[in-house]
Amino acid sequence: MGYKIISAKRFQTKLKATVHKSGKLGFTDAAAKELGFASNAEPYVKFAVDEDNPSILYLINVKEGDEDSFRVNKAGNYYYVNTRLMFDSLQIDYVNETVIYDMIKVEGMENDVYRMNKRTTKRAEKEDKDM
Repeated sequence: MGYKIISAKRFQTKLKATVHKSGKLGFTDAAAKELGFASNAEPYVKFAVDEDNPSILYLINVKEGDEDSFRVNKAGNYYYVNTRLMFDSLQIDYVNETVIYDMIKVEGMENDVYRMNKRTTKRAEKEDKDM
């Protein structure tokens, strides 16, 4: 009988990305470190939709950009991707809902591929305060 140890180290950080109300996809510090954005002068990512289930989205971390890739931008210590038009085309309601993606690495792929599991909650409405 053979077995393989499942390392706890692999599951200690939660990789997440959040869609802002502006449509930008922002990465947590842990996700940016895992994806190696800081060590790459010009980081790029690609997105793919599952052919069998279009609601499943994948992020592919690529070494170089091309016409299919999105440039990862940096503001201070924060990394984000301009994805508004993509999310609009996928009919993801990031304006009225908080959209969070839990990123899970897909093993056995030639590139760094992460399945993006979507969670949504209704955005809290801001109260108008008249003084």
